[in-house]
Amino acid sequence: MLSDSISWIKNLQFDKNGLLPAIAQDYKTNSILMLAWMNADALYETVRTKKAVYWSRSRNRLWRKGEESGHVQIIHEIRTDCDKDVILIKVEQTGGISCHTGRNSCFFLRLDKSKTDISEDIDRLIWEETDTVLKDPKYIYK
Repeated sequence: MLSDSISWIKNLQFDKNGLLPAIAQDYKTNSILMLAWMNADALYETVRTKKAVYWSRSRNRLWRKGEESGHVQIIHEIRTDCDKDVILIKVEQTGGISCHTGRNSCFFLRLDKSKTDISEDIDRLIWEETDTVLKDPKYIYK
């Protein structure tokens, strides 16, 4: 594939499966929207089209964000970390929904320690939903 010969892609540290974690961040608010995976082809297509393309591990193919939902991520900036083994993508999230649950962010669960003294009862902590569903997924996906 063409992406295999491009030096800025070859400089990245893909894992043994040829993947990198890719964090999508809102370019205006800096809120973390989601974590997905990219292979070299997904990253190449993301740069080429200026729209987020990920590698779907469950479907074993490229996944163009918004291909079913219409909630496309428009690229504003791409960064990597000091080890070059993670990608950070600053995006404009069309439709305001990045999560398949119908929420703005996939990070809507918070470990709730307010209901217990964490030092005494750590086994009773729970995951608390912090964000509301903006649109029921049954109306997003066909």
